[in-house]
Amino acid sequence: MRRMAEDMDRIFEDFGFGGPSFAISPLLSPSIGRSLEGQGAGRGSRWAPALETLRRGDKLVVRADLPGLRKEDVNVELDDGVLTISGERSEEQVEDRDDYFHSERSYGQFYRTLPLPEGVTGEACEATFKDGVLEVTVPLPKQPERKSRRIDVR
Repeated sequence: MRRMAEDMDRIFEDFGFGGPSFAISPLLSPSIGRSLEGQGAGRGSRWAPALETLRRGDKLVVRADLPGLRKEDVNVELDDGVLTISGERSEEQVEDRDDYFHSERSYGQFYRTLPLPEGVTGEACEATFKDGVLEVTVPLPKQPERKSRRIDVR
C-alpha cells in the first residue's frame, strides 16, 4: 500500500501537482505542451530531485536539489535539445535496520529530463555542484529581432 501511495505522489509531482512543480515557461520548447513523456523521475527511478529553471540575462539556469550526493554521482548531458540530469544515491550500509521508526529518504537511480528552447547547443554550457545543488547554465540562442509595422485597413 505504501509503495502505491509513493507511486501516486510521484505521478502527481511529475505533472506539476504538489511537491516540486514543473512550471510551463515560454523559455521551454513548444513541445512541452504537447507531450510530457520523459518528464520527471522516469521509469524505474525511485526518486526525483526537485528542479527549478530561471532566466539569468541571456542564459537559462537549471538547478537541481541533490542532497547527500557528490559531483561524481551526477551525470549531465545535453542531446538534441534535451537536458538530462541523472545519477544514483547509494543506500547507507546499516547492519541492523530494526531500529528505524520512520524513513522518508530515497535511494537508487534517478533521472530528470528537460526540453530546452530551439537552437540551444552544447557549446558553452557549464555545470557546477556545491552544497548539494547542481546548477547547469545554458546560453540561450539569440532571438531574431522582430519588426512590426502597422497595416492600414481599407
